[in-house]
Amino acid sequence: MTPTDTHDTYDTYDTDVLVVGSGPAGGSAALLLATYGIRTLLVTKYGWLANTPRAHITNQRTMEVLRDLGVESEALAVGSPSHLMGDTVLCTALSGQEIGRIRSWGTGPESASEYASKSPSQMIDLPQTYLEPILVSNAAARGAKVRLDTEFLSFTQDEDGVTALLRDRVRGDEFTVRARYLIGADGGRSAVAEQLGLPFDGRMAKAGSMNIVFKADLARYCAHRPSVLYWVLQPGAETGGIGMGLVRMVRPWNEWLLVWGYDIEQPPPEVDEETARQIVRDLIGDPDLPVEITSTSLWTVNHSYATAYSSGRVFCAGDAVHRHPPSNGLGSNTSIQDSYNLAWKLAMVIRGEAGPELLETYSAERAPVGRQIVERANLSRDQFGPIFDVLGVGAGSGEEAIAEGLAAIRARTPEGAKKRRLLEESIQLKNYEFNAHGVEMNQRYVSAAVLPDDAADEVWEQDRELMHRPTTRPGAKLPHAWLVDAQGERVSTLDVVGTGVFTVLTGLSGGVWDAAASACRATLGVPLRVVCVGDANSRDAYGEWSRVSEVAEDGVLLVRPDGHVAWRRATAPDTAAAAQDELLGALRRVLAR
Repeated sequence: MTPTDTHDTYDTYDTDVLVVGSGPAGGSAALLLATYGIRTLLVTKYGWLANTPRAHITNQRTMEVLRDLGVESEALAVGSPSHLMGDTVLCTALSGQEIGRIRSWGTGPESASEYASKSPSQMIDLPQTYLEPILVSNAAARGAKVRLDTEFLSFTQDEDGVTALLRDRVRGDEFTVRARYLIGADGGRSAVAEQLGLPFDGRMAKAGSMNIVFKADLARYCAHRPSVLYWVLQPGAETGGIGMGLVRMVRPWNEWLLVWGYDIEQPPPEVDEETARQIVRDLIGDPDLPVEITSTSLWTVNHSYATAYSSGRVFCAGDAVHRHPPSNGLGSNTSIQDSYNLAWKLAMVIRGEAGPELLETYSAERAPVGRQIVERANLSRDQFGPIFDVLGVGAGSGEEAIAEGLAAIRARTPEGAKKRRLLEESIQLKNYEFNAHGVEMNQRYVSAAVLPDDAADEVWEQDRELMHRPTTRPGAKLPHAWLVDAQGERVSTLDVVGTGVFTVLTGLSGGVWDAAASACRATLGVPLRVVCVGDANSRDAYGEWSRVSEVAEDGVLLVRPDGHVAWRRATAPDTAAAAQDELLGALRRVLAR
């Protein structure tokens, strides 16, 4: 069809897109839209950004998004690097007995090369208190309007736009904003999702948990085994929470966040400063430790996901549509990637470059991802169970039972040897939480914005959750390969695509596609980049691209602004006219034109 939502007069709308919420989903949505030249208003009811370092694991795919946005260096400057993240410890207290360790986040010798070869970006630990200012300040610098202390109340929508009722929490008055589209990125208690009536599956509030943010010098317990996560087995560790007690590094080695569970069937506990300090000292195992309590909060473990992410002109993203424990570190990553999927589609529809049907592909592509990560995070939480079973501890077990379980593990007997093997197996099961590279990188989109080819069904020779399998199949993320530019510097294949536009990617003998792209630009009025691997700016000097491209040198990939392959042809057709017709037809279908 022909696009109808053109970028017309400014006086009809106060803004093109209203974003509710300044967390990872909202902040990235505002930054992406502003980068793409779309008038954007971000509102948050709070007086500032994140006040606690909730989300923190920042995986390679999210770092690739930040790289595309030109803010990866800012993230690297304030995040803790991967070599400080990965020696995950299971213990009875930080000063107590170790139960075991697991190399995490791709830092082990077996996984380090696998992670490094699949992306130009490294995983880092970036607490939400550092991430959100990067997103929101850059959004404002690029033209987005940001209003703090502005509470979303309600919305109405019609065929032409959305009218939102907001409250200024400083002045106390209410006012309306008229926008073409609304994005609800307002968290796990999303008012936008509730008013929109999005359908949800699963269950809320399946377990109780508390966060205690504190400062203490723990270098003597941690610097020799650097990690983001120290899991603690003490009496009550199996109750609520996220599987065990957790002491989480915020900044090495003096800022921390502790997670401890409580019985959801009982009244919520009162966690005053003295109670919090005692819980900290218990899990550290140091009764005299100087501790500064920064904040405490209670929250619930959820297992809930929306089966549709939008209705009409209103979309939801982030925790508003996938609600789960922090296991696997998927929360902020999936939220940012939701916005990365949605923003370019909104931008192209608003500019009249795509038909509004393109926006329907957002739910089709991201809802399956949301369901997967909710189920994966909850399963990871439950997979502490085998460790408890091997140790012979369970509900109500005290310190004596835990000590007996550890003694049985260390017994120099055949039964002790058997238990040690079982413990090793149960700890290695946690790879599915701490080294789930495939969960992070193997998304395969299926929608009208992806045109499948006639390739045989994908064969997964390795564990799909643990291992990333790059491919150029339509729907998959473009594989990373190192190229060399005219100055002799390395550039990733991911560096030559993205930035809000489609890319035609071919080789030196694929000249027909350059001419075809020129014709498509003229016909559709859509920006279209052409990258010829092999020319002076993108030499395949290492031969990496030829090994992963899965197309001949004269073949072609049509890569979307979010780096996913929309369409491919293994070889060039016989004539330039045929190439033009095929590329034009693919673009028309993908863009709902």
